[in-house]
Amino acid sequence: MKILLVCAGGMSTSLLMKKMVNYWRQQGEELIIHAVGLAEYRNVYQNYDIILVGPQVSYRLKEIQEVTGKPAEAIPSFDYAMANCSNIMKQAQKLMVKI
Repeated sequence: MKILLVCAGGMSTSLLMKKMVNYWRQQGEELIIHAVGLAEYRNVYQNYDIILVGPQVSYRLKEIQEVTGKPAEAIPSFDYAMANCSNIMKQAQKLMVKI
């Protein structure tokens, strides 16, 4: 699974990204993941299966979906803040079905 994480600047999401990689590995799943800011997603989205958006930029979700044509959803605020990788993994798996 290839996930692009999009947030305001890419910094806070990079912390979540590291936790997600570790969690996926523990679950026996392969994960390729990258975190970018809003200004960068248009340059790299082609290389990913799905897009997860940080809650702080969820107001741009519709634009991201239209520009990329990829399955994309906002990560719920609580799951993002608590780095609830189990819930985020379920969300990503649901998006993968849409491919």
